[in-house]
Amino acid sequence: MAIIRALAGMALADIRASMAEHDYILETRHLVKEFKGFVAVNDVSLRVRRGSIHALIGPNGAGKTTVFNLLTKFLIPNAGQILFNGRDITTERPAQVARRGVVRSFQISATFPNLSVIENVRIGLQRALGTSFHFWKPGRSLGVLDARALELLDTVGLADFADYLTVELPYGRKRALEIATTLATDPELMLLDEPTQGMGHEDVERVTQLIRKVAANRTVLMVEHNMNVVSNIADTISVLQRGQVIAEGPYAVVSKDPQVLEAYMGSADVELGGAHGH
Repeated sequence: MAIIRALAGMALADIRASMAEHDYILETRHLVKEFKGFVAVNDVSLRVRRGSIHALIGPNGAGKTTVFNLLTKFLIPNAGQILFNGRDITTERPAQVARRGVVRSFQISATFPNLSVIENVRIGLQRALGTSFHFWKPGRSLGVLDARALELLDTVGLADFADYLTVELPYGRKRALEIATTLATDPELMLLDEPTQGMGHEDVERVTQLIRKVAANRTVLMVEHNMNVVSNIADTISVLQRGQVIAEGPYAVVSKDPQVLEAYMGSADVELGGAHGH
């Protein structure tokens, strides 16, 4: 009987461990990336909880963009592992991880300036259907995608701009369009690279609310420099400095961490800015 109870206890522990693993959509284990002797990412282990907004912050040169490039496979690590939904994707190519549902937005402008707003979203929908290169099909055959394209434009507040040329959109609206084209690929994990960079206050607020909205049924991992944005929408924050994670947790915790304050302000006796609460 004692042996049976022990085995049952082990089985329960295994189940709990499995459930805990299932909570995390993305995990990195001891990632290292060197460039000619310079260690840009040094032993970085992250766990991104499914359905959360997870922010990666840090001063300039902290390694945030390099981590993003490793996650989206534009770089291969010198050491460590990357797991998505429990599967090792460390050596997979960018197209493979995109097909798995890991889609990055904002690393470059993801829109075609001389196409209309709705045409940009249709291209994203074509990619999802695997018909991106069917150039011989008449344009009207893509009309079947219009209903979904308009639905996505409505989600990001651009339904009234559907027929505008993309080049005519103001900067903040272009960013909203990039979110719509990313959503068209139906990502399970969205990686947003500095989504509010270069924006005025009104656009920052609009895009912040948009990120919160699209995160309702997917996971978002974002690099962001604006502490007001991070404090308002991030569930978990990982702070990088010199390629290493120096703190992790909710904003209320990391904003008071002496190492974080030292990294940002040069002193642990100041307060990290940002609006508090969600």
